[in-house]
Amino acid sequence: MSIKPIKDLSKLCVHTITTKHWSLEEAAENYEMAGVKGISVWRQYLGGRDIAAAGDRLRSHGLEIVSLVRGGFFPSVSEKDRDMAIQDNLKAIDEAAALGAPMIVLVCGADPGQSLEISRKQIREGIEKVLPHAMQNGVKLAIEPLHPMYADTRSAVNTLRQANEMAEAIGSDHVGVAADVYHLWWDPDLKEELFRCGSHGNLFAFHICDWMSPTVDFLNDRGLMGEGCIDIPTIRGWAEEAGFSGFNEVEIFSDRHWARDQKEFLSEIVKSYYHC
Repeated sequence: MSIKPIKDLSKLCVHTITTKHWSLEEAAENYEMAGVKGISVWRQYLGGRDIAAAGDRLRSHGLEIVSLVRGGFFPSVSEKDRDMAIQDNLKAIDEAAALGAPMIVLVCGADPGQSLEISRKQIREGIEKVLPHAMQNGVKLAIEPLHPMYADTRSAVNTLRQANEMAEAIGSDHVGVAADVYHLWWDPDLKEELFRCGSHGNLFAFHICDWMSPTVDFLNDRGLMGEGCIDIPTIRGWAEEAGFSGFNEVEIFSDRHWARDQKEFLSEIVKSYYHC
């Protein structure tokens, strides 16, 4: 399959965590000026705000609200903590509905005090408990598999196959998958599982950044597209061939880039989006 170059910014979305130090207002203004068309909002940027008004303001800058980040963190050896996680996810659904976000990205969680199998069982149970509220509010839930290095506390869902199996077992059109190249690029089954995901209508989101080599921090040393070793164009091609037509969401955690002038950083995001 030939990979078509990106010729415009109509499918470029930036996560607010990418430009970490900007307020929601600053992000909206600068994204609009840079030609960015989508925004995924991290929940901490909504603190103390009229959430519905915040959504209206983002749309007034020509930004489509792609997702709210993040829900999840369901597993725990503590029943009390599991119940608290359910309540927090119900709150996240309310926030997404008020903001006008059609989807919540789920960083599913894990607890090192128990087996990964038990954590995965608790993740599925947690999603099923909050699913009726999500459906009532028209909010989809996207399971994001994380790289195995995060299996201790961040997520017991570590491959696209595991995410596909969980989404298919739950069997709702409101539950799908968020595929992030940073977490999945190494997987020899990635192409097959992207096609599987697409065939079930479960590919809800596609996140991009790059893996620096060598990396100096497994959390906060992600790169601009083209800075590292991920073959992003090929993976994007697979996603599109699998039927994905949504936004390409730039999600970069980087102490190096956060320390820079953020307008220059955003300008480089746009350039790397075109070229890589």
